[in-house]
Amino acid sequence: MRHIPVMPLETSQYLINKPDGLYVDCTFGDGGHTSYLLDKFKDVKIVAFDWDEDSLKRFVEKEKEFGERVIFVRNNFKNIKEALSNVNVNSVDGILADIGVSSKQFDDLDRGFSFNSNILDMRMDRRNNLTAKEVVNSYSYEDLADIFYKYGEEYKSRQIASAILLRRKRGIINTASELQTVVCSVKRREGKVSPATKVFQALRIFINDELKNLETLLRVAPELLNAGGRTVIISFHSLEDRIVKLNFKQNSECGIYKILTKKVVTALKEEVKINPRSRSAKIRAAEKISV
Repeated sequence: MRHIPVMPLETSQYLINKPDGLYVDCTFGDGGHTSYLLDKFKDVKIVAFDWDEDSLKRFVEKEKEFGERVIFVRNNFKNIKEALSNVNVNSVDGILADIGVSSKQFDDLDRGFSFNSNILDMRMDRRNNLTAKEVVNSYSYEDLADIFYKYGEEYKSRQIASAILLRRKRGIINTASELQTVVCSVKRREGKVSPATKVFQALRIFINDELKNLETLLRVAPELLNAGGRTVIISFHSLEDRIVKLNFKQNSECGIYKILTKKVVTALKEEVKINPRSRSAKIRAAEKISV
């Protein structure tokens, strides 16, 4: 599946406040949002972040097309302040982050994000050591249950943790499909959604420390924004959205931000038909107040 950027028009409307400004795309991925912004705003420049080696490869493929308008930084966006300083950037006009897994990552069965994956990995940056296989096969009952509940909001977290420990007595759980089978022994399928969805989500978030990374980005973003600069976050589940909503609210109360999205922005029905991934996407945006 070709990766289609989620709500590109809405994203650009909230993000771009200066047509010739410098912006950060914290989650370059397949370059969808970056390409859209460059096409729509001919004088915009972008610093693109991603910690996935495959995203670096895709950037190199598009580098001639981008020219000097894009600088790529292979780094976790939680390190945005230091990383921008390393490329001689001290302030920007907007920060965009599309939180989640790209279609390319799901489609690659060697990455371990899909239920059909050949392995249990789920690392967004393969330079990191911790994998889903290690967590599933070595963590205690208590730790597994806590991960599934905290990061997946899985109401059967303890039953699933018990089932995993029981299955481990017969040998190592090697593949994503094997893990899905264990979860399905505890939970029945309801509709089209796999019973293992929340468990896989929880493992991915835990392994990549996604919530803490997001919190760090949101904390330092106002320091990097010029007056009138904007922070735009696209999230895909309630855990992320709550973090963004709370941060914007606190910064608004402190007189740092003006919230641009009084209500969360979701994709139109027409887009959902073309790009089903956009169904669960939520945009929140805030603007740094001039002081």
